Amino acid sequence: MEILLSVSIFILGTIIGSFLNVFILRYNTGASFQGRSKCFSCGTTLSWRELIPILSFVYLDGRCRHCRSSVSAQYPLVELATGFLFLGIFLEFPFTLTAGYILSSVFYALIGSLLIVIVAYDLRHTIIPNLCVYSFIALTFLWLFIDIETMTLVNPSIISILAGPLVAFPLFLLWLVSRGKWMGLGDAKIALGIGFMLGIYGGFSALMISFWAGALVSVIFLALQKKTALSRAGKQLTIKSEIPFAPFLVFGFFLVFFFNLNVFVLW
Repeated sequence: MEILLSVSIFILGTIIGSFLNVFILRYNTGASFQGRSKCFSCGTTLSWRELIPILSFVYLDGRCRHCRSSVSAQYPLVELATGFLFLGIFLEFPFTLTAGYILSSVFYALIGSLLIVIVAYDLRHTIIPNLCVYSFIALTFLWLFIDIETMTLVNPSIISILAGPLVAFPLFLLWLVSRGKWMGLGDAKIALGIGFMLGIYGGFSALMISFWAGALVSVIFLALQKKTALSRAGKQLTIKSEIPFAPFLVFGFFLVFFFNLNVFVLW
C-alpha cells in the first residue's frame, strides 16, 4: 500500500509540474494561462498523448511530433523535480488521513512548487518573478503565526520573526554594495522567506550550503568549459560571468528542510 501511495503521489507531482511549466513559459509574456498547449516552433496544438508528463518527452525523443524541432529539457526536469518534491513530502511526514496532514502537505507542496518555479524561471531568464517570491515570503511569514496542522494561532518568538531579515541581510548587503553586480535583490528576497521557514540556524545553514554549492559548480564549469557546449558556442564562462544564484539557495533550503542538515552542528 505504501509503495502504491508513493507512486501515486509521485505521478500527481509530475502532473502539477506540467502545470508549473505552463506558468513558467507563459508568465509575463502576455499569453493566457488558459487554452491548450502548442508547439512553440510550428504552433500546432498538442494532443493529450504529447502532454503526458516525462513519458511524452522520452517517447518523442525530445522533439515535436509535427515539425521535429527540439523540445526544451525544462519540461521533464520540472516535472521530475515536482514529482520528487511531492514524494519527499509524503515520505518525510508520516501519512495520516486527517485534515491537519492534508493541510500541512498542501502548504509544503505549495512552498516547494513556488521555489521550483523560481529556479526554472531564474535559469531561463536570469530574473526572479516577484509574484512567486512575494508569495513565498508571505506564506513563510504566515507560517510563523499559524500552526498549519491544527489551524490555530501561535505566538512566535522575536528571534523567529527576525530570522528572515537576518538571513537575508548578507545577500542584501552584497546587492547594495555591488549595485546588483554580485547579487540580485531577488536572491535576498528568497533568503528572507528561507529564514522565516527554517529559523536562524536552519536559514544560515541553507545560505552557507548555497554558497558552497555555487562555488563548487562555478569551479567545475570553469575547469571543464573547454569540453562543453559553452566553449563551442563561443560563450566563455569567466569569473565575472552572471550565474543564477536562486537554484543554489533553493538547493540549500531543500537539504536543510528534508534532512535537517545543520552546518553549525558539523562544526
